[in-house]
Amino acid sequence: MKVTFLGTGTSQGVPFIGCPCAVCNSQDKRDNRLRCAIWIQTGDVSIVIDSGPDFRYQMLRAGVKHLDAIVFTHGHKDHIAGLDDIRPYNFFSGKAVGVYATTETQEALRREFSYIFSDIAYPGIPQIDLHTIDAQTPFSIKGVEIIPIRVLHYKLEVLGFRIGDFTYITDANYIAPEEMQKVIGSKCVTINALRSEAHISHFTLPQAIEVARDTGAPDTYFTHISHQLGLHAAVESSLPDDMHLAYDGLELQF
Repeated sequence: MKVTFLGTGTSQGVPFIGCPCAVCNSQDKRDNRLRCAIWIQTGDVSIVIDSGPDFRYQMLRAGVKHLDAIVFTHGHKDHIAGLDDIRPYNFFSGKAVGVYATTETQEALRREFSYIFSDIAYPGIPQIDLHTIDAQTPFSIKGVEIIPIRVLHYKLEVLGFRIGDFTYITDANYIAPEEMQKVIGSKCVTINALRSEAHISHFTLPQAIEVARDTGAPDTYFTHISHQLGLHAAVESSLPDDMHLAYDGLELQF
């Protein structure tokens, strides 16, 4: 299995519009972060987790020629806004793209993309094959088993996912003990780490480090990073040897 980080930034992305800070003006390409998403390839199966506002560019940049499914963590705009851009995959494959989401996230999709779900099938609209995720039950996409992990983003339930030895959690600031048990045993964990200062709905970097230690994973990568965290090189050098900042374009093999 191959995991590619398509985006590792927070909802505003990095650089932050109009910001004069050192991170937003950095020449280190690792400090340029699109909105959070990952691409999973296993065999001939191609799955993306979340399609935010940068989805089109992310697909072009990563060279994603084939897409079986998009799996959604939750319904916030920075994670769903790019769904319309699946249309080229419909065109070239002649098939609908699988969309996997909880009923709550489906409500957000129906609000944002009402024309996709309309009884009037306007020519050229995105073609999707909608599947409902039961947050308590594993599901599979073309033989790839995915285990949902329920976490809290302040008061909103968000899903993380475990796929084999890899666990991906973004937009969280609390993981219940029973959900943490689903993470235990992963060889690699990705967790959001927004900044160092306290935040109402995201783990800070110190909190994310503690969560990473609790998982016992040999490797951890932090994502959903804001410009407030600091320069990639400086933060990376301060981390424990088994923990790293993810960056756009990073590829992991399992």
